[in-house]
Amino acid sequence: MKEVAIPEREPRSGNFDGPASAFLLGRVVARDEQAFAMIHRALGRRVYAYALRLVRSHEEAEEVVSDTMFEVWKNAHRFDGRSRFSTWVLGIARHRALDRLRAINAANVALDDSIPSDEVAAFDMIDATERFEVVRDCLDRLSGVHRECLHLVFNEGASLADVATVQGCPLNTVKTRLFHARQKLRACLRVLRRTEVSLREQTARRA
Repeated sequence: MKEVAIPEREPRSGNFDGPASAFLLGRVVARDEQAFAMIHRALGRRVYAYALRLVRSHEEAEEVVSDTMFEVWKNAHRFDGRSRFSTWVLGIARHRALDRLRAINAANVALDDSIPSDEVAAFDMIDATERFEVVRDCLDRLSGVHRECLHLVFNEGASLADVATVQGCPLNTVKTRLFHARQKLRACLRVLRRTEVSLREQTARRA
């Protein structure tokens, strides 16, 4: 039997859905552990980052990666090519993450939709060193599906059609979720900005 050579250069995470990746998937179907290890290295970090947005726990996110990659190894033959392979993997990760959320009875906290909207820039009065924590805090306040939608679009670079596939919902639902996620994120940043301004004004008066 002729030996099949593994590609010399591993596909990168950001450009995984190409011919080399299709070849690797075929080798995984044939139970090639070396090919599976290359897929794991290429997509493991993406799955972890995506899962972390959902489960909000490093330990649980690691478990989601393990569960997801086990499913890929076990069911690689089920990939039918109707979506990108990375989208299919993220869809598996979503189901595994939701299973864990149900198991630990996690609760998502959504922002009040009644927060007023304006066009004031959110970061005007926030020190640059604090911005990362501010954004992370605001993301934590979004509901799970809104946070997931933002992550897929802006961190994964997924198309709206890909997001619909992963979330298992119509394209118009994705558009609505993305719109509300952006609105809620802007509202949260504005509230934190106002708080920052108020604290600085109080400090200035005491000085």
